[in-house]
This record gives sequence, C-alpha cells and structure tokens, in this order.
Amino acid sequence: MKPYLLGLLMITFTSQVIASKPLVIAHRGAPGYLPEHTLESVTLAYALGADFIEQDLVVTKDLKLIVLHDIHLETVTNVEQVFPSRKREDGRYYALDFTLTELKTLNVHERQDAKGNQVFPNRYQGKGTFQIATFEEQIELIQQLNRQLNKNTGFYPEIKSPAWHKEQGVDISQLVMSVLRKHQLDDPNKAIYVQCFDFAETQRLRNDLNAKVKLIQLIAENDWLESPTDYDVLKTQAGLKAIAKVAQGVGPWIPQLVDLKTMQPTAFVEQAHIAGLKVHPYTFRKDALPENINTQQTLQLLFKGLKVDGLFTDFTDTVVNYLAEERIAH
Repeated sequence: MKPYLLGLLMITFTSQVIASKPLVIAHRGAPGYLPEHTLESVTLAYALGADFIEQDLVVTKDLKLIVLHDIHLETVTNVEQVFPSRKREDGRYYALDFTLTELKTLNVHERQDAKGNQVFPNRYQGKGTFQIATFEEQIELIQQLNRQLNKNTGFYPEIKSPAWHKEQGVDISQLVMSVLRKHQLDDPNKAIYVQCFDFAETQRLRNDLNAKVKLIQLIAENDWLESPTDYDVLKTQAGLKAIAKVAQGVGPWIPQLVDLKTMQPTAFVEQAHIAGLKVHPYTFRKDALPENINTQQTLQLLFKGLKVDGLFTDFTDTVVNYLAEERIAH
C-alpha cells in the first residue's frame, strides 16, 4: 500500500474513533461543585470538557422558559423567604406562578430536602449569590463560548412535565420548539438532543410539531408518577421499536441496565441498540454510588461492559478523565 494511502486510512480511522467516543453529558451543569443549572454551573461544566450540557425547562407566569429541574421552587431557591404568601394549597411554590422578573430576585442554593438539609452534604457549602437562568441565556452563553474557543459543546434540553403544564393551560413543547427555531437549533445535524419522559409528548414533538431535532425518550419507573407513560411497556422490545419510530435514543435510569445487587446486566442496552437507538443513561454521581462498587468499576461497567453511548453525570471531569485514560470508543 502506498504510504499516503496508509496515512489517509489512519486519519479516517482516527476520526471515526474520535467521532464515536461516548458522550459526556453534564447533568444540570456541574452540580457536583456549584448549584445546579446556574450559569456558573454551566460555565464550569463547559470548562471541565462536557460534550453536552443539560437544561431542564419549565415555564414562568409570563411564558418564559427557565432552566429548573422541578416545577417547584423551594428545594433550590429561597422563595419561601422572599415570597412567603405565594404558595399553593399544597404548600408548594410553583415557577409558573411567578414572572421572570420575580424569579430573578431569588437566590439559587444547593438542593435541599423537605427538612432544609442539603441532599448531598459534601457539595457546595458557600453563601454565593446565584440566579435562575433562562433557556436563552444558557444558549447564548454556550454559543459564545463555542465561538471563542472553537468548540461544539451541545445542548440537551428536557421538556419537563408537559401534561401538567397543559393542565395549567400552557403548551411547553410549543414554546421550546419556538426558541429552538429562533436559534436555528431545530436541526438533526446540530449538537442538540431534546429529551422528555412523556412518550405521548415525544411522539407529538415529531409527528404534530414537526420537530427535526434529535429526540431522546427518557425512561422512568411507573411508581415515580413522572408522566402518564407506561414505562414497563417502553422497556420491552416492542416498546423500544415504537420509540425508534420517533426518537434517536433513550435515556434510561442506570438501575434499569444492571442489577445493583448482582452487578449483572439486563438486556436493555442490547435490545435498544438492536432497535437502532442510542443509550444515554442517568445519572452517574461519584458521591452516591452503591456500597459494593467504586467510581472506576461503575464507569468500566457502563462503558466497557454495557457499551452505553453516553452518560449523564454530576461530575463531568471524572467521566472525561476516565474516558481519556481508557480511550474508549465503539
């Protein structure tokens, strides 16, 4: 073989290996180090080398898309102190009941449980001032960093609770698609995936709202009451084939891929790949692992054993460094 042909083949092979490296998806930015979904957390996740950064999306009273994991506010903000009288009958404070201007007056803090204790006690313990970010603020931040650093870090928005929003008279999916089209992101060739737990809404995005963007069907457990979807059905071969008609991949919960007691894989990843779907499980947290397995073993199981195509993580640097050391590619 002529030397230049050999060189060309090597370049092609190297490009394919680079292109097929599993994705590192920054779950809510870099919440292992800074309060989730804030612009500071996004910036850190970007700096740590994330391939994609997640944005959980909910709607404000004035129909703005903000980046917040829950439809409620009190677990990650000081809303109870700033607006004590604005809770609903169930005692919860809903983002949908506040304008963007009002929400910008809140301080975002480390996630707390119902008793006011940090969910992850060893994470950020400072008293810094952090704000709720809008979806468009995060788009601009990431796009500007990409432009200046000549990178292509992508977006991974999640449409939160579409059925609940619809009950409140708000079409969150339509709002999301409008913002994506405004920023030329409704494009299957762009670095963006849109995810949703509600399978009826995933189908609606593709079939009724004519979404061109890559879609990911998230898989929960039925007892979480995450959406009206029957996840036991979606986890079957027939369910995965139905997903493949409208989506490019699935986002399963890690315990759906492996029995955490025996560490034996289920058939989920294999069956999803047979259906032509990418598999991006959630969520790797090095400070919340089962007792019988460490970080290295967990990542080896996911990437080498199960051959997942990407991974949501609170600790971008841990996964980036692991993949760099292992040079894992499919």
